[in-house]
Amino acid sequence: MINEDLSLRLAGARGRIIIKLSGAAARWGGVVPEDPGIAELADLLEEAAGTFHDETASRAKAELMSGVAHLRAADRLGGLLPAVTLWHLNQTLQRTDAARRA
Repeated sequence: MINEDLSLRLAGARGRIIIKLSGAAARWGGVVPEDPGIAELADLLEEAAGTFHDETASRAKAELMSGVAHLRAADRLGGLLPAVTLWHLNQTLQRTDAARRA
């Protein structure tokens, strides 16, 4: 019963972060599908990072690419380690916020 409760909480948290990451991808100019997967969000953020060409935006690009790496790791994990996947998703959210501030 404890594991089931934890799994439900992690799934809920994952869903909330995916919604936030969808919003972040949209703010960076991505066209987000209705129900995006982790790999799709990684592709959108990678495209956004590819639009930076000058040195002044290098920090924002580095933050976005770090977020992309975390999304790719979360995608590879799939549903095997939900807590670790959630950590990677949170890291991506932090990176997209940091890129906005850069």
